[in-house]
Amino acid sequence: MKATHEPKASHDAAADAIAGGASIDKVRDILFGVQMRDYDKRFARLEERLLKETSDLKEDVKKRLAALEQYVKQEVDALGDRLSAEHEGRTDDVKDLGQQLRETSKAFEKRTAAMDDQSAKAQRDLRQQLLEQQQRLTEEMQQRHHELLEALSRDAGELRDEKADRAALASLFTEMAMRLSNQFRLPTAEGV
Repeated sequence: MKATHEPKASHDAAADAIAGGASIDKVRDILFGVQMRDYDKRFARLEERLLKETSDLKEDVKKRLAALEQYVKQEVDALGDRLSAEHEGRTDDVKDLGQQLRETSKAFEKRTAAMDDQSAKAQRDLRQQLLEQQQRLTEEMQQRHHELLEALSRDAGELRDEKADRAALASLFTEMAMRLSNQFRLPTAEGV
């Protein structure tokens, strides 16, 4: 019998506990109900406000991130455009510089060729002048040689014409020698 009594007692205790729990809830509701409802309302409003501010903050962050992304994209595009423009400008500058170098090289080659031609012409002119001067000097030397030969021939001819005959000179010297030695006698009329 005790076995049947225990389940009933535990059932009654559970019922009393439920009833006691419900009565505690009632007492609590009576004592703190208004405050709890007020706290619940405040928590609900606070939660709504938090959700709204979180939502607003998310929207604000999304807008700012979108604006920042747009700005960064614009800056990257602008930098890309500037880099492209600078690259094209430098490419054009390099082409212009290459063209100028080629033109300068051609002008230098032309001037060098012109200077070579001028130098060769000056050397030819100088050789021609030297040759002409040599020919003039040779002709002048030949003419002077010829003139000197003619003058010598003339002077030799004059000397021959003016010189005393060898035999006359010999007799003159013999006569002088005899006079010096007193052997010279004038022919007398007797001997003649």
